[in-house]
Amino acid sequence: MADLLLVHGAGLGAWIWDGVLPHLPNARAIDLPGRGGGPTTLAQQAQAILDGLTAPTVLVGHSAGGFAITAAALQSPEKVAGLIYLCAFIPQPGQSIAQMRRACPGAGLTGSYAVAPGRQSFAFRPDRAREIFFHDCPDVSARMCAEPVAPQETALPGHPACPRAAIFCEDDRAIPLACQQDMAQGITLTTTLPCGHSPFLAMPSRLASTIRDLSDKICR
Repeated sequence: MADLLLVHGAGLGAWIWDGVLPHLPNARAIDLPGRGGGPTTLAQQAQAILDGLTAPTVLVGHSAGGFAITAAALQSPEKVAGLIYLCAFIPQPGQSIAQMRRACPGAGLTGSYAVAPGRQSFAFRPDRAREIFFHDCPDVSARMCAEPVAPQETALPGHPACPRAAIFCEDDRAIPLACQQDMAQGITLTTTLPCGHSPFLAMPSRLASTIRDLSDKICR
């Protein structure tokens, strides 16, 4: 069984995986640099992922974390056994998260955040966060933090060569299911959970089982 590293999305942290980790003894979670809105690049987030890897590892990326795990796999493919995208932005060559978000019909993220003066960071509005991210699970919007803008506006050149899988969330109000599926074209290993954008809160045990199953298939 391969090691697993769980990576959070924008505005969140390693704490989102607290209910999942007890079901995955071979997994750990990290905080990406830039939490709080400090100046941080996508390359720095990728390096933070790679710095803690001691063996080929399956990376799980939630939402915007899909870009960070992909950047890590492109930077050091020998350290990455595979990628699992969890209701994530799955990079398309030459497109940033910001561009993909604007092109996604029905994306609930429009108008859900405020950009700080100087445009170096942004933060989700608590009232919108509850509606978009936590409508079917405990509301943890008060724990969300600011994020750097730069990783959201950075494109990647292509897809890594490692195996990839995707977990879709069918009641996702942030990234609609159709957009998730469209971004996952070319990924044959997929599954769907009956929840919104925060399955780690809505169904942590089932999410852990799904991650374990996909990881096992990736590493066969």
